[in-house]
Amino acid sequence: MSNTINLAIQVLPKVKDGNTYAVVDKAIEVIQKSGVKYRVCPFETVMEGTYEKLLQIVDEAQKACFEAGAEEVLVNIKIQRRPDADVTIEEKTGKYDR
Repeated sequence: MSNTINLAIQVLPKVKDGNTYAVVDKAIEVIQKSGVKYRVCPFETVMEGTYEKLLQIVDEAQKACFEAGAEEVLVNIKIQRRPDADVTIEEKTGKYDR
């Protein structure tokens, strides 16, 4: 299956200096540079792409957190997937876009 899915990722890094947002920003940078459609929300970032591509981004985002000084990272992931059809951010939240 290579259709489009949605994946929400919440990265919760443990950092000694307490500068959690700076480390989360590094994870978001990975998503921004990936080229996939995404939406940053207050508690998580939602991405749209293939299952394989999005899991690769999840791995790269965690590595970016470690490179930015995280001692460990707790990652929460939600996936919406269909066997024969795409899943889009637009279908869920498009009516709320301004």
